[in-house]
Amino acid sequence: MRGLAVVAALAATIGAAAAQSPSRPGSANLRAIPDGPGKPAAELQGLDKVTARTQRFYAPVGGPTRFGTLEITVADCLVNVPEAPPESVAYLTIVDHKPGQAEEKLFAGWMFASTPSLSALDHGVYDVRVLSCTMAQGSAPPSSR
Repeated sequence: MRGLAVVAALAATIGAAAAQSPSRPGSANLRAIPDGPGKPAAELQGLDKVTARTQRFYAPVGGPTRFGTLEITVADCLVNVPEAPPESVAYLTIVDHKPGQAEEKLFAGWMFASTPSLSALDHGVYDVRVLSCTMAQGSAPPSSR
């Protein structure tokens, strides 16, 4: 019985360490965004559940982006090879900066464009999902829908 508890504790520790580092997901088909003009970025869609407004925006790889009170940092953004079905995967860290409160880390992990419910942000006000990984041109303002 004690051995089972040790194995469970070790598995929990390994899982927590894996959730904190952006090691690539296990598909051999995933690769970096092909080179092109612009800077690598994740195209994201945010939903404000209070106002029911959605907003598409680009978050550069390696830099923070704001959506409401959320700060979203994209550590990596990958796409499938051309021969495989289309897929975009981004490693996101999402921190909530509510006014007058301590910051709260809400999410750190891989989000898949094809299956947003697989690893979703659980927040009462905001939803964030990955749409694609691309080379973003310039700094166009986000569009509201």
